[in-house]
This record gives sequence, C-alpha cells and structure tokens, in this order.
Amino acid sequence: SELGATGGKLLLRICLGDPATAGALESAAKAIDSLAERRLIAMVEPFISVWNKGSIRNDLSTDAVVKSVAVASGLGSTSAYTWMKLPVVQDMERVMAATTMPTVLLGGDPAGSPEEIYATWGAALRLPGVQGLTVGRTLLYPREGTVREAVAAAASLLKTRTRQEIPS
Repeated sequence: SELGATGGKLLLRICLGDPATAGALESAAKAIDSLAERRLIAMVEPFISVWNKGSIRNDLSTDAVVKSVAVASGLGSTSAYTWMKLPVVQDMERVMAATTMPTVLLGGDPAGSPEEIYATWGAALRLPGVQGLTVGRTLLYPREGTVREAVAAAASLLKTRTRQEIPS
C-alpha cells in the first residue's frame, strides 16, 4: 500500500437489535474486499454487543463469541486475507471450531491470577487456527510483577507453542 501497511484492523460490534448494524456489516464487508483486492490482511475483531442503559456492552459468553465469528466469517467476497482477533473465553474449542480463519487472541481484561491467565492463553494457543497473541494492555499494565516479567511469560507461551509444532 502507499502507506506501507500490511493490512487493516476493524472492531465490529454486531448489535442485533440496532438498525445501524446492517450498515456497519455492509461497510465492514466493503473494507474487507478493499483490503483483499490489494492482497492485504483484514484483521476483524467481532463482538455481539447489546445496548444497556445508554451504553454498549460486548457479550463475552461462548455462544455470543461463536455467533460473532460466524457473522464476521461471512463478510466480504473472499476470506483469503481475513484473520480473526478474538477474546479468550470459556470453551475456546467451540469458538475455534466456528472458523477456519487464522486467529490471534485478545488479552482484554482477564480475571484471575497471572498464572491462571497464562494457563488459559497457553491452552488456547494449542488450538488449531490460533496463531498468536495480541495482549498489549494485559502486559503493559500487569496486576502483579513488572512489564518485563509479563512479556517474558507471554513470550514463553509462544516459544513453547512453536517448539511443539516443529516436527522431530
């Protein structure tokens, strides 16, 4: 591209009760097509969202994430250059069974101890289709320890994943 970019990222809030959702889905499909025409990656971060007392909230239930992936996977005339950016939720096996697209995992605002968070990420990284982590805020503002320790822990998950995939 003229900017030297290798793709684009879009946050897609799918609010089934909101009349603006249809236009948002159409615009997302056009953006995905525009990137694909240039052979650039479209990183799609879909959420099923609901309005609650004047603000929008993302539904992070497994069923909602599966539904968001199913909707987002159908956008555009090709999925050849589309990647998913998905939150780590319970039953990630079901989430990843809903798409054949390469996926990176969101860090979000996970609950639990750092050890529990890293174990959850590690388990998700072993699933087919999961390619890596996009967990900035969780590493930049760790609840415990230093940024260096948090980054090292996340990097060790990726190293372990890579070693497991290399044939002996």
